[in-house]
Amino acid sequence: MKRAIELSKLGVGHTNPNPLVGAVIVKDGRIIGEGYHAFYGGPHAEVNAFKNASEDVKGATMYVTLEPCSHYGKTPPCANAIVEKGISKVVVGMEDPNPLVAGRGIEILRNNGIEVITGVLEEEVKKLNEIFIKYITTETPFCILKTAMTLDGKIATVTGDSKWITNQESRKYVHQLRHRVAAIMVGIGTILTDDPLLTTRLDENKGVDPVRVIIDTYARIPLEAKVLNLNSDAKTIVATTEKADKNKLKALEEKGAEIIKTPIRDNKIDLAYLMKALGEKKIDSVLLEGGSTLNYSALNEGIVDKILAFIAPKIIGGSNAKTPVGGEGKKYIKDAFILDNINILRFDQDIMIEAYLTKGELC
Repeated sequence: MKRAIELSKLGVGHTNPNPLVGAVIVKDGRIIGEGYHAFYGGPHAEVNAFKNASEDVKGATMYVTLEPCSHYGKTPPCANAIVEKGISKVVVGMEDPNPLVAGRGIEILRNNGIEVITGVLEEEVKKLNEIFIKYITTETPFCILKTAMTLDGKIATVTGDSKWITNQESRKYVHQLRHRVAAIMVGIGTILTDDPLLTTRLDENKGVDPVRVIIDTYARIPLEAKVLNLNSDAKTIVATTEKADKNKLKALEEKGAEIIKTPIRDNKIDLAYLMKALGEKKIDSVLLEGGSTLNYSALNEGIVDKILAFIAPKIIGGSNAKTPVGGEGKKYIKDAFILDNINILRFDQDIMIEAYLTKGELC
């Protein structure tokens, strides 16, 4: 199963909104076939393992990270293929949360006399597919709020200078995150201040650019902004409201941007509405790299699932220097956003705290 998990990671950045899945076929104590789900719409891990098998798989055991599918989607049901190939035993990491499967794949296998063992390294597989689990069960994206701060909790100096708070290793990890997720989201303030590219830049390979989502209530984004003038396969979405100038929206569309209009909530974008709209476009995950105002709005509207807080061993001070989360803030400690399931990673001298919002079973 550990090997199947390793294989599944090879699909990172290419399978969204499908899960990451790996499969290993073992016969007489030897691995005779391996496969993983390589890209959305392509063959599933089990099928690729059969294709790569070095000998007849009849009577072999298959280890697969996710329950074999039982329905016709982009490809035929894998459960049926396993039966046809004569596999005698299947070891499953986790059951499929997809309502179209949800135990039916395992049922098909058992009804055909195949021994099935479930729950092997289940927590590790669930963590790997937390994006898929959230998306397939709610039809809304898994939202990761990423922030980088100094030891005294500042995201920029009093002059607004923020390059660079974290080190190169931390920034490399962030680009790996961009490769993993389907979209990256920032507020108009970030565009006007930093004019970022919001692309994926990795040393070893090009990586996959995420869809760029700009939160812009009044459509103030300049037509010269870099996110509107990129040579990228990923599109730019401007999320705005009826308060935006219609001529400006037309000009943005002529630049190739897609417009999503949301209702107005507290004079801002309705982020919950936006997440549903993104989910309908099969965007299964969002990396929120916004400023303090957008971060608070996202937390307050309950769209955030996970927080990645990078902390650099630097102190800059400044009573007016911005912190990671601004907005109105909570008046009482009892109303604070509570985090759980804490994990700490180190990137050279920087540390990163990974934590989940305590708002339900998914976290």
